[in-house]
Amino acid sequence: MLVADNGAVHYFRVDWFTPDGLRTWGDGRTFILGTKGYIEIRKFVNVGTEDEIGNHVYLVNEEGEFHYAVEGQVGYPFFGQLILDCVNRSEYAMTQAHAFKAAELSILAELNAEKIK
Repeated sequence: MLVADNGAVHYFRVDWFTPDGLRTWGDGRTFILGTKGYIEIRKFVNVGTEDEIGNHVYLVNEEGEFHYAVEGQVGYPFFGQLILDCVNRSEYAMTQAHAFKAAELSILAELNAEKIK
């Protein structure tokens, strides 16, 4: 969790477990909540439907409920590039310095974290 300067609380969560009943490995959902609505992104699977693929965006706001099927319209090239970096020992997706800095910052954030009461 992160508390911003304006008092807004941000919550981040990563789960590494996949239930046996899920038809794909991993779920990959993102939720963005605001005071006037929210957005949900379903990357790999549209849970509870017969849709074969994910890549759905749901938007709910003051004007209504909206669904966008975005298969083939968006992508995540970073993950494929990162795998190639690992295999080829290259730095196309991310430099080694960037990766070390990200690790350093995550450790510093944990060491300096305060409990939210």
